[in-house]
Amino acid sequence: MSQQGPILIVSTVRRSSFAATLDVAKLFPVIETEWADAPRAVEQVQPAAVLAAASTTDQAGLAALAARVASRQPYLPLIAVDPVSSVPDNVIPFFQSQISHTQVSQAQISQTRGGADRLAARLRAALRVRSLHATVMRRLVPAMPMALSQIDPARDATVLLIGRGGAYPALSVALGERTGVVGALSIEAAAKHLNSRDIDGVVLGEGFSLRVIDAFLTVLTEDARFRNLPVVVTAGDLAPAYDLPNLEIISGDAAQVAATALPLIRQHAFEAHLSRTLKAIDADGLIDARTGLLTPEVFERDFARAIYQTQQRGGGLSVARFAFDPEHPRAQFDGARIISRLMRRMDFGAAQDDGSVVVVFAEADLKTAHTIARRLSSVMRHTSHGNRDTRSEPMVTVATLLPNDSAKSLRSRLYEGAERAAS
Repeated sequence: MSQQGPILIVSTVRRSSFAATLDVAKLFPVIETEWADAPRAVEQVQPAAVLAAASTTDQAGLAALAARVASRQPYLPLIAVDPVSSVPDNVIPFFQSQISHTQVSQAQISQTRGGADRLAARLRAALRVRSLHATVMRRLVPAMPMALSQIDPARDATVLLIGRGGAYPALSVALGERTGVVGALSIEAAAKHLNSRDIDGVVLGEGFSLRVIDAFLTVLTEDARFRNLPVVVTAGDLAPAYDLPNLEIISGDAAQVAATALPLIRQHAFEAHLSRTLKAIDADGLIDARTGLLTPEVFERDFARAIYQTQQRGGGLSVARFAFDPEHPRAQFDGARIISRLMRRMDFGAAQDDGSVVVVFAEADLKTAHTIARRLSSVMRHTSHGNRDTRSEPMVTVATLLPNDSAKSLRSRLYEGAERAAS
């Protein structure tokens, strides 16, 4: 893979094993530097990615390098290999060998196969995010700042937590404090979530045999939609290798699992945001890059036009309003993304300033609209935001177009229905 600059390796050892790995993977040119010179080297070399031997530095040294890397545009991946402590938010951890709690304090444990191949795959996946960011920066007019630091996992990311063992509640709390969480007690339920919503990472906990885990990871490997998805597995000795560049197999408490998963989840959420931004650019700004739905202004225009055309040509048209808890805006955006992913191609919608999402169902009578709205709402029911008690299940109201309706009168009845439902 070609990149927009050299790869910088930060290590205390000259001609580190990383350099040989990258040579074999044909990722070059490679420039090596020591930790004391790393921040200055980032400015002078202008690398496309940074690999840091984090087992040979203290937390302050890694934090200083991470701060320098974070200011670079486009996105500059920083992968810390075998970190011995928690890493900054913009640092991707990578564990190439098994670590025990007796050897390294507060370290995540990773049991992996083919560490060199995995490192090259992890780097390629990160470089694809950098290339996507560069494309968005080039095409965005007028130019606007867009950085990984703008992605807040609690607001923008959703992780799928699969498990049914004793560690599941602790994992739910540890992840839920930092990001949205979708829970699944079975692999079958997890598959439905993967197919119906935007997921930024998977944490596979206890409660499954090695055969089931192997089958699940194999399915993810064979499906191009999920191949770059961050996956953290907390169980077992898995013999086969998987073509999943962002896979980590770790053993540790819930806080350690979350610390390993969240940087990868954040990077994936950033990649998803960039992809939505490109779609918005291709649509000449008609689509909201955060939700994937129409912008409010475009929605109002298309809403009035759809009503006029329906009244002129005949047929049906219905509108649904999904009202979320206004104290938790994250729920609105998660619901909007689910709607944008699952609604029919002929339908359109937009997030509203009052915390709701309004969707227009073309060629749909009241009964059909209720059926579609219930299906969409049911998918939103299992997501928590920020803590275990906040759910994204919306209050849904539906109205259908009458012969003498205007956009204003139809919307008025929609909101009147919401007020009656609330009372």
